[in-house]
Amino acid sequence: MPLYIVPTPIGNLEDITLRAIRILQAVDLILAEDTRTSTILLQHYQIHKPLRAYHQHNEHAIVDQLVQQLQSGMSMALLSDAGTPGISDPGYLLVRQAITAGIVVECLPGPTAFIPALVCSGLPMHRFCFEGFLPLKKGRKTRLQELSLESRTIVLYESPHRLLKTLQELITYFGAQRLCSASREISKKFEQHIRGTLQEVYTQLSATQIRGEWVLVIAGKEKDESTT
Repeated sequence: MPLYIVPTPIGNLEDITLRAIRILQAVDLILAEDTRTSTILLQHYQIHKPLRAYHQHNEHAIVDQLVQQLQSGMSMALLSDAGTPGISDPGYLLVRQAITAGIVVECLPGPTAFIPALVCSGLPMHRFCFEGFLPLKKGRKTRLQELSLESRTIVLYESPHRLLKTLQELITYFGAQRLCSASREISKKFEQHIRGTLQEVYTQLSATQIRGEWVLVIAGKEKDESTT
């Protein structure tokens, strides 16, 4: 039976497709990054299906068993806490193993945080690169150096407790005048987009209490821009 990759709302619970609801109602098992978070969504839509935790801490231990269950005829839907599974969330390993085993994998279109942030940034979006979270330690400096030369618009994810540090590093490697947009709480009541140069965005955010997950959209390097 198929493995369905089902995007879930990143904030507003109305941001889910009719097809996603239908599939969640029909599958034999729902795999959830956090069963507590997914239960809220499922209860909202009166979906009552068995749930099993599937996250970065157990995926290697249970992926073979899940593939065997899929091969035996069980249908499954994979959910992350919010957005599309596999995009900076668990999912890649199960998808790869399922495809290798000849199982049909269907990924539904749906919510993801970086597309609204990119569109609302006001920066060029015809060519962009999505980097997700930067490496925490090993390879971080090298990645920043490489990205400083990238001509496409760059999209990053960042947590609240590392946001200011990352902006400082971006200023160091990209230059204080590189244009940037920082977005949070997308689709929620307090959605926020802060636009300006990296220095301006950093200055504004450093004067506030940082909350929530952030999407950073940074302009690519101009051809005549000097190397930092």
